[in-house]
Amino acid sequence: MSAEKRALVMIENVTRTFHRGAEDIHVLADLDLEIQEGEFLALMGPSGSGKSTLLNLIGGLDRPTGGRVIIGEHRIDRLNDRALAAWRARHVGFIFQFYNLLPVLTAEKNVELPLLLSPLSQAARRKHVQLALEVVGLSHRTRHYPRTLSGGEQQRVGIARAIVTDPTLLHCDEPTGDLDRKSGDEILSLLQALNQDYGKTIIMVTHDPHASARASRTVHLDKGRLSAEAPD
Repeated sequence: MSAEKRALVMIENVTRTFHRGAEDIHVLADLDLEIQEGEFLALMGPSGSGKSTLLNLIGGLDRPTGGRVIIGEHRIDRLNDRALAAWRARHVGFIFQFYNLLPVLTAEKNVELPLLLSPLSQAARRKHVQLALEVVGLSHRTRHYPRTLSGGEQQRVGIARAIVTDPTLLHCDEPTGDLDRKSGDEILSLLQALNQDYGKTIIMVTHDPHASARASRTVHLDKGRLSAEAPD
């Protein structure tokens, strides 16, 4: 019998309000969400619904106005800036729509970036980088620069960079939004493999129902509130 999954992410009564002059903009309202360890969650909703804000709260890039954000054993909304940065570097791998690769660095050097502040030796870092590039199917492109890679290959480099530290969570913000359908499908298949074969917990923001269909669960955010079903 397989071990019972546990709640890895717990969002409890979370609100997020931004101030613009004298105006208060309520982006998230009394939001509750649990994400199980090993889950592949798709987060959908219209522009301005708060998807990126919620993703940033879970990734430790922002703090809630109220409520609790608990990831594993850590209540990250209470961490100071230094502790939060250290937690984020250890536990979260970020995958972006536009790849965010440094054009002056080769694929392997881009992937190595998250390891540079780690205590690993150069040889150990190289081993981790080679393994990450092998997982995404780019071991033959290690010394290529981003400009010589296709969009799909650049996103694979971005995914290798995200997994090279073996993070607890993978945060994907529209990971196929800049790709054609074929390349996007390949990236979605890779994310599914990372989830199913490597047990990675994945949170993916997307506007695309074709992409969300690859996830194990989809939730919809609208006007700062969540629902399990798409709004009418």
